[in-house]
Amino acid sequence: MPLDALCLSGVIHELNTSLAGARVDKIYQPGRDEVVLALRTQSVGNVRLLLSANPAHPRLHLTTLPLENPEKPPMFCMLLRKHMSGARLLEIVQTPLERVAALRFEALNELGDRVEHRLVLEAISHRTNLLLLDGDGRILDCIRHTGGDLTAGRVLQPGMFYRLPPGMDKENPLTADRERLEALLAAAPQEAQADRWLLDTFGGLSPLLCRELAHRAGGAADVRLNALGPEGCARLLDRLEELREAVTTGRYAPTMISMDGRPRDFTFLPVGQYEGAAQVEGWPAFSPLLDAFFEQRERQDRIRQRGQDLIKSVTNARDRTARKIANQEKELAATRDRDRLRQLGDILTSNFYQMSKGMARLRAVDFYDPEGKEIEIRLDPLLTPQQNAAKYYKDYNRAKKAEEMLTIQLEKGQHELDYLNSVLENISLAEGERDLAEIRQELADTGYLRRPAKAKDRVKRVTSKPMEFMSTSGLRISVGKNNSQNDLLTCKLAGKGDIWFHTQKIHGSHVILWTEGGAPDLQSLNEAAVLAAWFSQARDSSKVPVDYTPVRYVKKPGGARPGMVIYTTYETAQVTPDGELARRLRVNGTIK
Repeated sequence: MPLDALCLSGVIHELNTSLAGARVDKIYQPGRDEVVLALRTQSVGNVRLLLSANPAHPRLHLTTLPLENPEKPPMFCMLLRKHMSGARLLEIVQTPLERVAALRFEALNELGDRVEHRLVLEAISHRTNLLLLDGDGRILDCIRHTGGDLTAGRVLQPGMFYRLPPGMDKENPLTADRERLEALLAAAPQEAQADRWLLDTFGGLSPLLCRELAHRAGGAADVRLNALGPEGCARLLDRLEELREAVTTGRYAPTMISMDGRPRDFTFLPVGQYEGAAQVEGWPAFSPLLDAFFEQRERQDRIRQRGQDLIKSVTNARDRTARKIANQEKELAATRDRDRLRQLGDILTSNFYQMSKGMARLRAVDFYDPEGKEIEIRLDPLLTPQQNAAKYYKDYNRAKKAEEMLTIQLEKGQHELDYLNSVLENISLAEGERDLAEIRQELADTGYLRRPAKAKDRVKRVTSKPMEFMSTSGLRISVGKNNSQNDLLTCKLAGKGDIWFHTQKIHGSHVILWTEGGAPDLQSLNEAAVLAAWFSQARDSSKVPVDYTPVRYVKKPGGARPGMVIYTTYETAQVTPDGELARRLRVNGTIK
């Protein structure tokens, strides 16, 4: 869901409490729509503030997620560094009942004078933007330039004065008194649903919040006003006033709603409308909630944007291989009747005395049939009896040879299909351009992608690091993000006594539990197995089989594809993937 205005007010209240007086240490722009401010604070230490103008997920909050930056900073990032490096955050201000947040900074200009700059985030769905303003409210630059025609209503271009986006003509639920609320409710169509009336009448309320107010007043999220009755309508207004008091006094309760283990929504107050159909979890603060909620969605969107060509190439190769396997399986099925060809050749050989050149078919007793029935065998009239029999024997031998070759080709094809599926899984685990570049190198090495033709187009080989985790008892756990990293971890870095984990017959990452020469505890073994299940195609399943064994029992066959190994003497654990455990154990990297 988008961050609604009242929820945004809770986030800003939280940030103002912890970030007052923070200094801008560094500025990064990991994506086209994202800016990260590394801040130094006296109360919470060094933190990173994410401002996202992503149209699908606009927001601002503190983040602990590792975000990879491009090698060359974008122009907007360079401009922010010029004007805001070392600046002090004065406050974050929200336009009333709008999803617009302005971060006020005090900075020094080229002459050493104190000047004010504002960084404005417009988190309004399709009109999301991030703008840098000078002290006079003039736009220095913004992520999205709009209104090229200066005669248009609202122009967002460098050099123009900033104007707020047009507001919605709705009532303010935070300022309307009881008398005004009663008048609005009296004028409402009585057959209307309570949540729809709230959404259409008041600004700043999300559909989720309106449904919750209706549920609290009438016991159902879709209750109609005429079904509430006088007492129910009074309860509805009471709930509105309680909401107003909670927001104006800063009593927020960050809450996440999940279904089937997946985050589906969030808000700033406890939710009861789902009545057990969803998991409702309270969080201590908005920032970790938003980090967890958007982590998977943002990563998948980022990978889709940056690796679209890669996904398309691998998907095409996989589909082509799957079609080839299907055709070969049909051909193999046809060879399974080859013994009948040999039998027909035997029957022809024993009946040469009845045959002559020019015959089109022979009717003879089938001595392979238990009942001795007669059959009709087709002949080539241009061939002699001996040549017709030889043709059936030849077809038999050809089918026998084809079975041998097709069996080998099918095994190779299945290995190729498994490899390409593993690459697609690796792409979904990529955390940035460096990971994608390493996968491109791997595909070029294996012949699936064409290498640059000219020397000047050749790029330097890149290497990215595996994901690092720390078990509850303090043992290091490494997880490969692609096949190159899997090979590196399993075949080169891990010691023979370290423990190797992988989902059983399911594509996934190689996981290494570093034992440091000792015997690992059961909790660390279980946590490593859970990570292996989470970073696999069985992420959304339960009771996933995960094989584990000391690295000494894991071997890479000669000529095998990257990431492909065989192993013996293993044990199997049944675990349920847990994304929250993965987030908690992750050793976060730093932004470079």
